[in-house]
Amino acid sequence: MADYSKLKIGILALQGDYERHEHQVRLIGASPRLVKLPKDLDNLDGIILPGGESTTMSILLDRHQLRGSLLEFCRKRPVYGTCAGMIMLATRIEDNQSEVIPLGLMDIDVIRNGYGRQVFSFEDTVEILMNDGLRSVRAAFIRAPRVTRVGIAVETLARYKGSPALVRQGNLLAGSFHAELEDDTTLLRLFVDKLFG
Repeated sequence: MADYSKLKIGILALQGDYERHEHQVRLIGASPRLVKLPKDLDNLDGIILPGGESTTMSILLDRHQLRGSLLEFCRKRPVYGTCAGMIMLATRIEDNQSEVIPLGLMDIDVIRNGYGRQVFSFEDTVEILMNDGLRSVRAAFIRAPRVTRVGIAVETLARYKGSPALVRQGNLLAGSFHAELEDDTTLLRLFVDKLFG
């Protein structure tokens, strides 16, 4: 296994399940840092935008005056968005009744709760295209966004029931589902290896 001990990975910690990502970053031997203010982005190698509630996340980005600094950071450094993090990275939210303001960095369109509301949450296996072939991971779809359009520069690394579920564009990686609820760090290592390698 690669040595990640020198990596400092930020985790947006305004709201959502950032503690599970913090746990996984520690599991691979890297150093996590919770990001709540612009100064917390200093000297980070990359950042994770966790799951949570995208409406609240969007509001808190502005309340903490973090949106501008985060945008600047995400244009230059590796970023992994999961669930609500994917929504925040998207260019367009199709059912945006809550008026979430996405960061608009990844050329994808999404539907919030595209796999159903909270009561319809489920787990399943997703096949991910890794460097050494396909790898199965357990994936939790919790009010998960469904990708409805991918731009020409976007690579699909996994699909679920025909829809892109894990996508990459340049320094950005985004997934519809949660893989951080288990101790399986496959997806985190994909992020670190492909984007930092």
